[in-house]
Amino acid sequence: MHRIKIAGAVLNQLPLDWQGNQQRIIEALEQARARGVTVLCLPELCITGYGCEDAFHSLGVARKALRSLAEILPHTQGLVCALGLPFAVRNALFNAIALVVDGTLVGLVGKRFLAGDGIHYEPRWFKRMPADTFLQVEALGKDVPFGNILFDVGGIKLGFEVCEDAWVANRPGQELSFCGADLILNPSASHFAFGKVNIRRQFVVEGSRSLGLTYLYTNLVGLEAGRVIFDGGVLIAHNGRMAAAGPRLFFDEVQLTGAVVDIDEGRMLRQRTVSFDPNMGSSPLRVVEADFSWPENPLSGPEDNQLADHTLQHPRFKELEFTRAVALGLFDYMRKSRSRGFVVSISGGADSAACSVLIAGALRLAAHDMGFDGLRQRLAYLPAAAEVESVDELIPRLLTCIYQGTENSGEVTATAAREVAHALGAEFHHVSVQSLVEGYSQLVEGMLGRKLSWQQDDIAMQNIQARARAPGIWMLANVRGALLVATSNRSEAAVGYATMDGDTCGGISPIAGIDKNFLRSWLCWMEVEGPPELGACPALAYVNRQQPTAELRPQAEHQTDESDLMPFDLLDAVEKAAIRDRKEPLEVFEALRPGFEERFGVRRLGGYVAKFFRLWCRNQWKRERFAPSFHLDDENLDPKTWCRFPILSGGYREELAALEARLAEL
Repeated sequence: MHRIKIAGAVLNQLPLDWQGNQQRIIEALEQARARGVTVLCLPELCITGYGCEDAFHSLGVARKALRSLAEILPHTQGLVCALGLPFAVRNALFNAIALVVDGTLVGLVGKRFLAGDGIHYEPRWFKRMPADTFLQVEALGKDVPFGNILFDVGGIKLGFEVCEDAWVANRPGQELSFCGADLILNPSASHFAFGKVNIRRQFVVEGSRSLGLTYLYTNLVGLEAGRVIFDGGVLIAHNGRMAAAGPRLFFDEVQLTGAVVDIDEGRMLRQRTVSFDPNMGSSPLRVVEADFSWPENPLSGPEDNQLADHTLQHPRFKELEFTRAVALGLFDYMRKSRSRGFVVSISGGADSAACSVLIAGALRLAAHDMGFDGLRQRLAYLPAAAEVESVDELIPRLLTCIYQGTENSGEVTATAAREVAHALGAEFHHVSVQSLVEGYSQLVEGMLGRKLSWQQDDIAMQNIQARARAPGIWMLANVRGALLVATSNRSEAAVGYATMDGDTCGGISPIAGIDKNFLRSWLCWMEVEGPPELGACPALAYVNRQQPTAELRPQAEHQTDESDLMPFDLLDAVEKAAIRDRKEPLEVFEALRPGFEERFGVRRLGGYVAKFFRLWCRNQWKRERFAPSFHLDDENLDPKTWCRFPILSGGYREELAALEARLAEL
């Protein structure tokens, strides 16, 4: 037997936080040594942070990354360690992995396949490393190999697939296996998306089986640069079996997951496999040797070989992921921006209630994961954190909810806002902005020389109510140094059902990446069950029993969001077909007929489809101005990271005419 103890470290890093990133790396190294780990894999670009964006173009960033690597080296004694950093070769920048053995840099490997679709822009900053790359480069005052390398470390051979390398058909792992690799390390910066963990588990386990070796995957965790959430989750597979799986979406900054694996088992498996066809001739892969004495009889501790992740089989898995992902994003956004809490304009409706629940949940989940002392230490920059003894005392210091009513607001929403805020433990205020609305209205009436009316000025009279709520709550957030939370959801963003400089005001828009239909379902689940760490919030019944409404028209009109737009389940279906699947209006209509024609009829269904496309084109300028939001899935509408669309366009005139012609035939 040739047993070794390996581990992946998940880190919560911050772009260009040289001291903080280095400190967390060193903490991971110390934990690894204390737990008897020999091989430690850290995430992709962990030294600089993954989300440095165009700062990667600065020559100083790569230089500082090497300086940081030099300062980390003394802490790697006795370890085989992989660290990610940008590395420049011949005036080209590579997304590289440095292999350090017992305190010595022995070589660097560049990423072969760059992530350049969706939210990723790696080809903007990095060059892909060709498969035939191998040369000596100067690093830390000496020549070291850089290229497509298989490392022979004390008789055990290991190589790399860097994040995207494992997601492509022609993955480098095949060549590594054919050339005798025992272990593949995958340092990643893989963003969170609903259900994505199942894909990762599949390629890790299948990779270890088909390649006949041990496969170790690690990742970043937390909201790193402001929009992208990383979910962590170390995965270790050995010869087609999952050996260890680490926690995901946790609030700690450093988390190790390890396993003891028998290298000889993989070697024997390949010898017995008829289809294994090793490369006996030339290969672009070069072997670099490094001396290392492997410890004998490594021991597995109680923290190793953790496999249970019961959430994967939970019937409300998406709800669990949503709660933890957005809560983690909000927590990290607050502390990394050094903000002093959150302010929410709580309307008594679903969106602002969801934001408030997620903020309170973020603090409670952080306390659950780290203990209250750990939470208080993480928020040491906040005076309020030092003045309280429990999370219950901390929440009203960091979450303020304000109901801002007008003459069109009703007792139902006022009660819902108050009861939800009190149930969460937030500070709550009920104020009227009616005098502000009247003041603005009178000002404009003086300019127009006439009275405003609902018949002639409907949109303007609705919008002024939403906008009149913004200045005061912005001022309160500024006075307190807190984050103002924008409460618009993705369904509203798609059709522009939001008042710019009204409900879109804020420094963060946490639910702009999720549809209203899901939000309503999630709130119902939170009312009666919720995640195990938080439990239910029965006060949400005050929200859930209402029909969603902007409550901006006179109450006698019984305004609802769905009467202004269309039923939310249909809106969600149209949006998916039109934006995610890129179908034209007629194609959307035909795709939705089987599910919705009986309910709405062809004319009404076609009218809703046409309405969506007209509103979508008309409101791109609003989506361009939304506060930063979190990426949650491939239905994201954020034009800065995912879904680009022209602000000015032809508005689908020809395509809508084709839809109208089809409707005339039916």
